[in-house]
Amino acid sequence: MKIGERLLKHLNKKYEPSRMIAFRFGRYDVATKTDEEGNPILLFIGNADERGIIKGDQFSRRLLKDANGVVVKDHWDYKGKV
Repeated sequence: MKIGERLLKHLNKKYEPSRMIAFRFGRYDVATKTDEEGNPILLFIGNADERGIIKGDQFSRRLLKDANGVVVKDHWDYKGKV
């Protein structure tokens, strides 16, 4: 599975720092974990069961910043099925 452009727009927003954010995107349930700055760094996408546990795919984000805090590299890596 690939992360589409529409979902990437949601993932480029800032959220509440150090939280697990869950939302519905189209026909998929999405959960994302944010870092201390509020950037999504971990993504689970698929179908949630009655306990809220998502069965689907996992992605992790690599954010590389320079000394001034400017993002040099921003890439999502596919980590497999969950």
